[in-house]
Amino acid sequence: MELLVVDDEETLRSVVSQVLSADGFEVVEAASGEEALAIFKEKPHPLVITDIRMGGMSGIELLAEIKRHSPDTQVVIMTSHASLDTALSAIRNGAYDYLVKPFESLDLISAVAGRAAEKARLVAQNRELLDQLQRANSELQEVNCTLKEMAMRDGLTALYNHRHFQEALAQEIARSNRSGRPCSIAFMDVDNFKAYNDTHGHPDGDKLLRRLSELLMSQLRCSDLAARYGGEEFVLLLPDTPKQAAIRIAEALRAKVEQEHFPGRERQPLGRVTISIGVASYPDDGNDAKDVLASADQRLYHAKHGGRNKVIAE
Repeated sequence: MELLVVDDEETLRSVVSQVLSADGFEVVEAASGEEALAIFKEKPHPLVITDIRMGGMSGIELLAEIKRHSPDTQVVIMTSHASLDTALSAIRNGAYDYLVKPFESLDLISAVAGRAAEKARLVAQNRELLDQLQRANSELQEVNCTLKEMAMRDGLTALYNHRHFQEALAQEIARSNRSGRPCSIAFMDVDNFKAYNDTHGHPDGDKLLRRLSELLMSQLRCSDLAARYGGEEFVLLLPDTPKQAAIRIAEALRAKVEQEHFPGRERQPLGRVTISIGVASYPDDGNDAKDVLASADQRLYHAKHGGRNKVIAE
């Protein structure tokens, strides 16, 4: 362990340094508080032994500066019997221990320095353990956030899943009740998706659903939410959106899908991949989330059985 010995008396400083070097410390010497502080700022030491009375900066002042820069550094004050009260005051202000000059035994220097070094090691170990714990907690929080996000997402499309949509819709309707502003949903289904799967196979069908999800996301506002409701069914939650605005959003999305060059679209019954959409709004089309969703579902049914590739909102 590196140790800084500070005393303006060269002989005393040399004796203390020799004893501690023999104990295995890497000792650096300073002849004044100012010199010690400059050394410490350049490279903080875990242990400092300093005289209390020196020309210029005192040991008490040096103690305060060291603790300000490195609170974990252990400081031992060397003092005479005449200034023992000051040494005790230094301990109250953060010094680890004190040594009284003249020393009764050189072994006492070793003993105090050894205890201070052990304290410094324990503080450093505790600091490292705390840092490790904080890093582990941070990593755990990241993992939990990832798992929570995964639990809300559909595995194929990465859109939100059915359960999360239901929770979000209930929250949005509660918010609409408080604000008095409407919200809308657009319930959609891929037309003739079974025919696409039968013709091209399920892997290509999955690719189509993933591409459709990308198109949905490209059309959304920041406040909107897209979810895979199940199979080839998708739903959009449109906060603060009256029905006419929701119809425009749904129609733009329908047209976007119709124009998309999905692989093998020419072999579909309509010669292209299309979607049908049912639009409903709160509070116009229901008193709660269940009623609004049922209204959108019913209108989707009419769109599917009324020729497909259309938006129905009434």
